[in-house]
Amino acid sequence: MTSQAISASDEVELETISAVLPAGSTVHAWIKASHGVVPGRLTAHVDGNTAGVVETSNPHEFEFRLLTLERVGDTVFSYDPATTEVSVLYAFLQPRVLEEGIRLLHVRPANAAPAVPGGYHFRPPFGWMNDPNGFGRFGGRLHLFYQHYPHSLRWNNMHWGHAVSQDYLRWTHLPIFLPPSDELAARADGRGGAFSGSAIALPGDEAGLRIFFTEHMKDREPEEQVQFTATSRDLVNVDPADLILPARPAGLGLTRDFRDPYVFSGPDGKWKMLLGTRDREGGVILLYETDDPAAASGWTFLGTLHRENRFGMTAAECPCMVPLDGPASDPSTRWALIFGLLTSRDPVTGRRNMTLATIGRFDGQRFLIEFEQELDFGTDAYAFQAFVDEGGPVGIAWLANWTDISREIDMPTAMTLPRRLALQSGALITPPVSGIESLRQHQLDAGGFLDGRTVDLVNGSVEILLTLGQAGNAFRLDLEHPGATVAVQLNKDGLSIPFSVANTKAAPRYIAAGARPSTIRIFLDAGSIEVFADDGRWTGTKRLPGFDGVSAVRLTAPERNIIAAEIWQLGL
Repeated sequence: MTSQAISASDEVELETISAVLPAGSTVHAWIKASHGVVPGRLTAHVDGNTAGVVETSNPHEFEFRLLTLERVGDTVFSYDPATTEVSVLYAFLQPRVLEEGIRLLHVRPANAAPAVPGGYHFRPPFGWMNDPNGFGRFGGRLHLFYQHYPHSLRWNNMHWGHAVSQDYLRWTHLPIFLPPSDELAARADGRGGAFSGSAIALPGDEAGLRIFFTEHMKDREPEEQVQFTATSRDLVNVDPADLILPARPAGLGLTRDFRDPYVFSGPDGKWKMLLGTRDREGGVILLYETDDPAAASGWTFLGTLHRENRFGMTAAECPCMVPLDGPASDPSTRWALIFGLLTSRDPVTGRRNMTLATIGRFDGQRFLIEFEQELDFGTDAYAFQAFVDEGGPVGIAWLANWTDISREIDMPTAMTLPRRLALQSGALITPPVSGIESLRQHQLDAGGFLDGRTVDLVNGSVEILLTLGQAGNAFRLDLEHPGATVAVQLNKDGLSIPFSVANTKAAPRYIAAGARPSTIRIFLDAGSIEVFADDGRWTGTKRLPGFDGVSAVRLTAPERNIIAAEIWQLGL
């Protein structure tokens, strides 16, 4: 594609976006009027002939417009930058979009994705991203939806972005799936939108999926947050949504928090729905069910499934629940209930917005807890969502934490590596998905690494494997990073990610207290570190500032504490 200024016959300086597009291409454009007097206008020409014109009079927010190109040929989109702003422009062929994805034709610098050469974590093609939504396998492909604002790198009114994959690692970007309501879509004031939710397959032999999501509208009375459902027959386009839960349960003293519907099949074969909320004591997870095989209606409130009061009046959000060690129908199967605690603070370490995993048995109405553990000691694996795939449960999370977010600062983010969930030796383990080794491109020369010499890491997209002589052997791995002081350390206190940024207040202590692993697997990428100890028995994820990778590493350990080490260059 090209973008340039040309002079039309009336001497208006036009910006152009050029591409060769096949006949039948669908084009999605988001445009805004530069001021309210003259409409914003985008014109498409194919081989010099007008192929379509879209307009908007909205000077406040970019509005979605659709074009269909009937002819193949040299396509030029033109607009007057004095009257029109174009945020995003992409094209695709509807019959092949699941295989080929979208072709991005234009994006402004304000919402362009950062250049991350060699990066292997999932990132959106443009705009802001947070929670994963609707994570699952539909039509033979893995689908990942996500909280999305297309028009800047800051949170605003929420859309759902969309991508598909065959292997959890290599993703194809699809058209934006779910916009905010028309009322919110016309504004740019961050009042709400299509908040987080989940997806299930349509019943029987029907192709497609059904999504569930929270619509949030700030200051709406009597409910800011209500629950909707909608279907997609082709896995790309969504039908109009229907309201299914217009109000919180009465009489429980709940705050206005009432969000993030997670729908799954229970032990009794009925569809269940979890919703997060809070009261004056702490976080609360609500349980609903329906007898409707399509899960389209008939949702009734069963009661409170779980509550967490230890951290004060914190909202439980983004709940999910999956069977771990057997089929859902088996009463002996243990289930993992996972949820984030917004505004929580650990008084010992100072970590914020923690995610807890509670393990027990679930009969469809009651959840009997056997044990619980923290999902990620680095806390930057937030809004974790899982589903049961062909080989067992798999989850993914937003690689960030709300403590880092500012509405005044651009902050592009990523998703974590997808992770398996399983029970092992009385604990929940969350190792990276099988096949992650396919990212390995070549092994780096780690000569001298075990002797404490510094090893250069090229672009910083690497995997480091350490084998300890005995469980709990002490070591420290210092990472050279331009924006932070960061390391991985194991000592008598446990496994930790020492982390600090200059000129900021004291950082929390990111530690798995008492951990004594035998193997450490570390994934570095621009903007992140993920640590998996003993096959994910202890997992720590930390977002790193900026998009420069770790440039070098140096290992410090007593002799024979580390008996083997490997460093692999990674890439897609």
